[in-house]
Amino acid sequence: MKPLLKILLIVCVIGAGGGYYWWKQQPVAKSGEGPAKGAKAESKGEGKAGKRGGGGPVSVRVVAVSKQAMPVVIDAVGTVESEHSVAVRPQVNGVLTGVLFKEGDRVKQGQSLFNIDPRPMQASVDQARAALARDQAQLAQAKEQEARLRPLMQKEYITRNDYDVAATQVKSLEAVVAANGAVLEQARLQLSYAHIKAPISGRTGSLAVDTGNLVTGGTGGSPLVVINSTQPITVALSVPQRFLDDVRRYWNTPDLKVQISLNPGGPPVAEGALVFIDNSVNPTTGTVLLKARLKNEKEELWPGQFVAARIILKVEKDALVLPEGAVQPGQERPFVYVVRDGKAAMQEVRVARQIGNKVVIDKGLNGDEQVVVDVPLALTVGAQVVVREPGDEKGKGKDGEGKNSKQGKEGKDSNEKSNPEADAPKKESKSSAAVAK
Repeated sequence: MKPLLKILLIVCVIGAGGGYYWWKQQPVAKSGEGPAKGAKAESKGEGKAGKRGGGGPVSVRVVAVSKQAMPVVIDAVGTVESEHSVAVRPQVNGVLTGVLFKEGDRVKQGQSLFNIDPRPMQASVDQARAALARDQAQLAQAKEQEARLRPLMQKEYITRNDYDVAATQVKSLEAVVAANGAVLEQARLQLSYAHIKAPISGRTGSLAVDTGNLVTGGTGGSPLVVINSTQPITVALSVPQRFLDDVRRYWNTPDLKVQISLNPGGPPVAEGALVFIDNSVNPTTGTVLLKARLKNEKEELWPGQFVAARIILKVEKDALVLPEGAVQPGQERPFVYVVRDGKAAMQEVRVARQIGNKVVIDKGLNGDEQVVVDVPLALTVGAQVVVREPGDEKGKGKDGEGKNSKQGKEGKDSNEKSNPEADAPKKESKSSAAVAK
């Protein structure tokens, strides 16, 4: 029983405390003070309402709907790619004796890059040349022999078979000379591989092998260096498939172009043309691959870099444009506040697109409305408004004094006139204080 009594006692104490707090919050009318204090509180409330312009106009700033040329764009993330990329590899075996450029240099097509020890290849060339000279000498002798035997065969001093052997020897040696000539050309080609030249113009990467190392010809192993072309350069874009029809419709038109920025919302650093649309949509991502070619004269773009791309399909000449701060989000669709006959009205709109801090309105406005920007929190539909001039932060109108402040003063004066007893308690307190003194 004791625990139950303790719980009942605690509940009673809490209830008594709550009742006392509620009683203290109730207005108690004391004799001689109730009407005066009530009147004073009411006058204060009315004075504050007068200062705030309670129920009065709300100061707003408006802008006119502007008509200007605005592009129809598709924003996407792009990857910079080299239009030509070549991995330079040796084609013959040998010791690397010279590197004729520095890492990161820009090279031209045909410029010498590496030297490989040419002595083994030069020896092969000399050997092939000597063999060719020997076969050419034997061929010359065989031709002379055939020329001497021809008249003897015609006079039947020798048999036809003897002449045919000499003629066959000539043809055989001619084939040998041709074969050795090809061997010589092959040796010369191998010798030319000892001097590696740039196959394309571009910028070199890092070196994989230094001077003095043995290099092996063929496709195996790491390349000596990789050259990427950077002028011009391409940017690969992946855009959602819903834009495919628009891209194909405006492709190869004068207005279509691609602008590249280093960061989203940043200024464009390069501009080019769309040169490729993939022949299929990626079924996994639902995107289609596009490529744009840019001159990249100042090499602002680098292979492998991620950039912000904007595809400009066309330019709409008379688009209705509003600042971003004028459009408010709604439950069903966006809306704006417009000023009509000195009152605020809500107008639903349809936003076509947003470019920077400008919003293009597709539907809902005619172009002659006055739209509220920097919407005040106190603004509601049907509220009286006073238009604030540019640079006027206190809500002054065209006459130099805001209607709100004017009404506030009028409210204060009316409160003072309608409540003459509001200062009575103050006077009594002063007189009583003087008597006490």
